[in-house]
Order: sequence, then C-alpha cells, then structure tokens
Amino acid sequence: MRPYPDNWAVIIPVANESDDFAPLMAALRGSLDQLEGGNVYFIVDKASTDNTLELCQQAEQEDKRFHTVWAPENKNVVDAYLRGFREAVDKGYEIIIEMDGGLSHDPRALPGFLRALHEGNDCAFGSRYINGGSMVDSAWRRRLLSKGGSLLANVLLGVRFHDMTSGYQAFRREVLVRLLEYPLLSKAHFYQTEVRYLLRREKAIEVPIHYRAPSPRVSSGAIKNSFAVLGHYVLLRLTGRPAKL
Repeated sequence: MRPYPDNWAVIIPVANESDDFAPLMAALRGSLDQLEGGNVYFIVDKASTDNTLELCQQAEQEDKRFHTVWAPENKNVVDAYLRGFREAVDKGYEIIIEMDGGLSHDPRALPGFLRALHEGNDCAFGSRYINGGSMVDSAWRRRLLSKGGSLLANVLLGVRFHDMTSGYQAFRREVLVRLLEYPLLSKAHFYQTEVRYLLRREKAIEVPIHYRAPSPRVSSGAIKNSFAVLGHYVLLRLTGRPAKL
C-alpha cells in the first residue's frame, strides 16, 4: 500500500520556459513514474511570450498525467498560483503541491512532501535552511534577501519557520479551500511569506529542498509590495487583531 493518496496534483506556473522545458519534463516524468497517482497542471498566461504554451499542450497530448491551463486573465504570478489551486480543488485532489518551473525546484523532492502530509500534517513548506536543504547557484544578494527576509518576517510576525520565502510547498485540500477564500494582499514574491503566516496555526512541517537556478532579480515593485503587506500584518498583530483564516 502506497503511503499517500492516489489523487494528488502538482501546480506549476510556467512562462518563457522553452530552454528548460525538456529537462523539466524528464525530471517530472521520472518522479511520477516512481510515485504513481500524480498529475501535473501547467499554468500559462500572457506573461509567457515564447512557445511554452505549445510545449505544454504537446506534453498534454503525449502523456495524460500532464494538463495545460491557459489563464490569460492572470495579472501576476500570485494569480497563476491561485488559478492552479482552484483547478486542483475543483478536480477533487486531496493533496496539492506547488512548485516553480525552470528547474529551480527538484521533482525528486516530491516524495518528501507527500510523506509529510501522509504523516498527519496539513501543510509542508520547502526549506533551504534546515538539515538536508541547500541554496546553490545563487548570487549572494539573492541569498541575503531570502535569509534576511525570513529572519525579519519571523521576528515581526511571531512565527518560527526557517524559510519564509520558498515556493515549493504542499497543502491538504481543505486547507486550500479556506486559503482561496481569503483576500491575499501579495502580488509577487511576498506571497510565500503571507501564506505561511496565514497558515501558522495549521499543523505544518518544513521539508528540506535543494534550490537551483533562481528566478530573475526581484523588482522594486515587488519589494515595495512586500513591505506594504508585511506592515499590514504587523499592524494587525500589534493592535491585537492578528489575521487568520
């Protein structure tokens, strides 16, 4: 008997991934062949200007475990994540895993997330900063932003996660149903931190991951949004009205 449900899904927003799509598919197929029962949903929107959409559609035709969701209404990457979550929730999957395309997240880590939720956790958050995790091929500025942001968020929000900014994470369906009903404020990178803070009362665990090939530099707009959202939740906490799902 396999130690996880046979109806789980991986949500992957993709944009301009033509150079890395073939190795990404090979890695995903390798993990799915070993695990069984999983499906992958590629979320594509107008941010992608190359042939990524066509590559996803081709993968869908060749392998029934892969699905393409065209979401032109998306305005940012957070919309892409949420669009993928809604698709998976509507399809009735019990466990939904979020990961990035572009080979920054290794599909070989998927068993760890499935195992973590099978053991009774509601959420499993990928961490580069616990035993067994790592962050490689990243500029020192990106490392500083990630570790510094995690430390700052922990102190100001009163949570205890080693990694507050990783986008590799897994949820039980019932948790995502509640999260999708919440009006998230983040428009970019702070989304990962916001989600962890909102789910701080759930039974959660961190799973070690190896992070490679970071996404492009963080824009000034994303940084401004991060501080605005962080300030919002800190203010609520200081006034005795901490946000919760």
